Amino acid sequence: MRLLSWNVNGLRAVYNKNFLKWLEQHQADIYCVQETKTKLEQIPEELINKPGCYSYFTEAEKKGYSGVGLWTKLKPIGFSDKLGIPRFDAEGRFLQINFPEFILLNIYFPNGKASQERLQFKMDFYETILKNVAGLLKEGHRVIICGDVNTAHKEIDLARPKENEKISGFLPVEREWIDRLIEAGFIDTFRHFNSEPGQYSWWDYKTRARERNVGWRIDYFFVSNNLEPNLKSAFIQTEIEGSDHCPVGIDLSFEPGKKSYD
Repeated sequence: MRLLSWNVNGLRAVYNKNFLKWLEQHQADIYCVQETKTKLEQIPEELINKPGCYSYFTEAEKKGYSGVGLWTKLKPIGFSDKLGIPRFDAEGRFLQINFPEFILLNIYFPNGKASQERLQFKMDFYETILKNVAGLLKEGHRVIICGDVNTAHKEIDLARPKENEKISGFLPVEREWIDRLIEAGFIDTFRHFNSEPGQYSWWDYKTRARERNVGWRIDYFFVSNNLEPNLKSAFIQTEIEGSDHCPVGIDLSFEPGKKSYD
């Protein structure tokens, strides 16, 4: 089973580039996107009703802002697009899809660079997600979190750590939250398999940073520890263009005959 996640920085914009080719070429079982920046009625019909897929979208109240979406070839058994906190739900950052094997959270985490108020909003959002997933683990669920977390975890995860140590996205308090998520029972899937530097998922458009690979790894798949036996690989699709981010993904396998997908 393959899962892919991509901050597309505008679903309609990437649709006019190579998005359909990416969907068809990689034949994943689940595709997640963040920062769709679109209202449901603006999404092209062939994306809303993609053959062979169930699709889910949530949007921000503010036009042209935030938003997440998901396509799955596997039939869900439950769905939610609310965290139950109005100021978060108004920004359309969260989708929870329940499957027999696991619960998938597709999340576009806030950016804290704009102001101290937005940094506090980001940290409050982080705490809400941590509380949410801790509850799911306590109930015995297997959990996958994917999306743009908007924080690089370790110095290895960005090209210029010293220059950015006082910038939101690499602040100690933000990085510590990822530590706490891992301590709560999650695996950073990419680092589970790859310890090499220079592996990034976001590059600044304005400075043409992608050409020089001056990037940040801020897009993740985290899986709960009880999914480790099923985790087979994790990767970054740096060759895929169309956004200032590139897709990330994981491969999972499940034992045949146990309510599982292969």
